[in-house]
Amino acid sequence: MDTQTLTYLFIGLSFALYIGIAIRTRAGSTGEYYVAGGGVHPIANGMATGADWMSAASFISMAGIISFVGRDGAVYLMGWTGGYVLLAMCLAPYLRKFGKFTVPDFVGERYYSQLARVVAVVCVIFISFTYVAGQMRGVGIVFSRYLEVDINLGVMIGMGIVFFYAVLGGMKGITYTQVAQYCVMIFAFMVPAIFISMMITGNPIPQLGFGSDVVGTNTSVLEKLNGLSAELGFAQYTDGSKSTVDMFFITMALMVGTAGLPHVIVRFFTTPTVRDARKSAGYALLFIAILYTTAPAVASFARINLLNTVSEASYKDLPEWFSNWENSGLIAWTDKNNDGKIQYHPGKPIEGKPKFTDERGANGERLVSNNDTANNNELYVDRDIMVLANPEIAQLPGWVIALVAAGGLAAALSTAAGLLLVISTSISHDLLKRNLMPNISDKQELLAARAAAAVAIVIAGLFGIYPPAFVAQVVAFAFGLAAASFFPAILMGIFYKRMNKEGAVTGMIVGLVFTFSYIVYFKFVNPGANNAESWLFGVSPEGIGTVGMLLNFAISLVVCHLTAAPPKEIQDLVEDIRVPSSRGVAGASVNDATGEPASVS
Repeated sequence: MDTQTLTYLFIGLSFALYIGIAIRTRAGSTGEYYVAGGGVHPIANGMATGADWMSAASFISMAGIISFVGRDGAVYLMGWTGGYVLLAMCLAPYLRKFGKFTVPDFVGERYYSQLARVVAVVCVIFISFTYVAGQMRGVGIVFSRYLEVDINLGVMIGMGIVFFYAVLGGMKGITYTQVAQYCVMIFAFMVPAIFISMMITGNPIPQLGFGSDVVGTNTSVLEKLNGLSAELGFAQYTDGSKSTVDMFFITMALMVGTAGLPHVIVRFFTTPTVRDARKSAGYALLFIAILYTTAPAVASFARINLLNTVSEASYKDLPEWFSNWENSGLIAWTDKNNDGKIQYHPGKPIEGKPKFTDERGANGERLVSNNDTANNNELYVDRDIMVLANPEIAQLPGWVIALVAAGGLAAALSTAAGLLLVISTSISHDLLKRNLMPNISDKQELLAARAAAAVAIVIAGLFGIYPPAFVAQVVAFAFGLAAASFFPAILMGIFYKRMNKEGAVTGMIVGLVFTFSYIVYFKFVNPGANNAESWLFGVSPEGIGTVGMLLNFAISLVVCHLTAAPPKEIQDLVEDIRVPSSRGVAGASVNDATGEPASVS
């Protein structure tokens, strides 16, 4: 069976599985729609959390960016992994005990303010749409290559799939679908990694192969990569171009931004008890670690394979994978010296993304209209394809290539569904039920949630069709926005009982506006100034969320001490949620009619 047929088969079977699970576990109440009825087993919840966490950025783009930037890409590994530990150990149990399953609900109740709730809803929508843009872009990339459709059509197909199981199943359907998606994506990531590790190092364990010697030499993988990079004029793979300050700020933004991501926080409300929530956090960390410890090895192997395959190679002699990805619009070659060979060196071969014409060159390559003649680099490679193209570059069997395609879609769709559910919940539960229309029935609230999800999917699709950057970078912006807005409000809401509504609301607004404005200015308004000399304190847009967070903390503390203290019952509540106990909301079951804890003892 040829690779294309296998790809259709694997993707078709995985979609049938997801849709089947969604139909079987469809939500019949708001409790099931919002928190899966609160009855998910810790292991299943851990796998679902892992799938929710390992988005298109983790599966598709993280290894890709590490492959291109080397040491600088480590910020994604350190920030995202450390952030999950921070969330699981320091915040999630307290939020669970508080009993409000959405961040706006927590903010609204803790800060006894409808305005605070509305501001939190706005923050959720900003963050979630920024994050989901990367997921839909990932869906489009996979479809464009493996189903040989236009990338925009691929995004639309992905929208349709997510619409079906997210709107129909809610959190209940999404949770069990994500269990299946985790299994698909982890196999899809690990199988080619094991194959390629064996080919390059002779070691079947990628994590160990990363530190081993290349087969037939006394040269380690990283030394080999440094040598290949230097030969072509690139900086050594183990060197970095970012300053220590910027590395620290990006890592911190990713880390604390994690703790404010609403689609991950809600996962701790889908288990029966707080103890189960803690167990599921441990399982999730284990499941996540499998992929995250493998990513540096995959990045290095992919870079070695790419450099060995394309540098100074004749275009006509290249394997089929090159033309396949060229047809998808994610690789471009422009023969600047007309020698029919690919010169891959530092510099931009084209101005921005490839703008392909309808013509072919003398060697059969697709011609582009936006050549950059200022340097001798002839090859454009989209960073987001490195993991997906790696099995093809290494000439692995067709079934492995098909498995990777199914895994990439699973990663993007799982996180997209979780984010879209958060958006719909924020609108139907936090904005309508808790604020504008408190008397609507359970049935009306469920209908509003599904309508909001449908609208959100359309908007998310537009973001996928017109993405602001490559996948990992878009996601990094979402983490920065979460760091600058939610993290201080959540942290001080749990651990500082003097924090009042005036301080929290002012801090969230200032942090979000500052961070969003900084990102928009350097990425869209004045991209020519996007360099270390122009950045505030030398901090890039990817790391500015840390500055926004510090600004949020400072403003919140100043304002809260200039205004009245919170009511005594709020201060007592803050004291209570920090006391370990099996009583109270921590052990309460979920009311199927409202989605809230059934009782508070």
